[in-house]
Amino acid sequence: MDNAKIGELIKKLRDEQNLTQQQLADKLNISNKTVSKWENGLGCPDVSLLPQLSAIFGVDTADLLAGRLNTQNVLCGNLQKLQFYICPNCGNLLMAMGEAKINCCGKTLTAAPLQKAPAAKQLTVELLEDELFITSSHEMTKQHYIAFIALLSADTLQLRKLYPEWELQTRLPCMPRGQLLWYCTRHGLFYQNFYYKKLPQHNGK
Repeated sequence: MDNAKIGELIKKLRDEQNLTQQQLADKLNISNKTVSKWENGLGCPDVSLLPQLSAIFGVDTADLLAGRLNTQNVLCGNLQKLQFYICPNCGNLLMAMGEAKINCCGKTLTAAPLQKAPAAKQLTVELLEDELFITSSHEMTKQHYIAFIALLSADTLQLRKLYPEWELQTRLPCMPRGQLLWYCTRHGLFYQNFYYKKLPQHNGK
């Protein structure tokens, strides 16, 4: 551990929250001299204090010990770079537009790998007026089902949550092009590309 880096980070985080050394010390039931030693690189917080420090500053304990925060560059890309995280314990769905540290049920999640669906597994998509009617014969039991279907373009995400023992059919507002994604609880995250061109409407005979 680099005491100097940890101390600099503690001071930075303390200043961001407009806390004095005494106020931080009071929250931790320690002396302000101890906080001063940390910030001057002359010591390191005791392991027993790390959870409290992390909670006060709203940062991860590992980042605190590393003496730096892993920040992302400003994201200017499109939504088609969206990553999906699905908790294997509770089924919670979380999303991020870039690399992120995602936790659920006490575990760090990894982004679900996106697989191109083979023709035999692709969903059936029909254009009905201004909506896409999506169906499939995929199994929908409690042990094996499609948990959600999403329609994704560069700037729009539309998502439908699905439930086991329901028929797999849903409608989504039509977009001219994009990706159709779905998550199978047994086999993972799939996608298929789609493109629909609306025909111009003609008045008269």
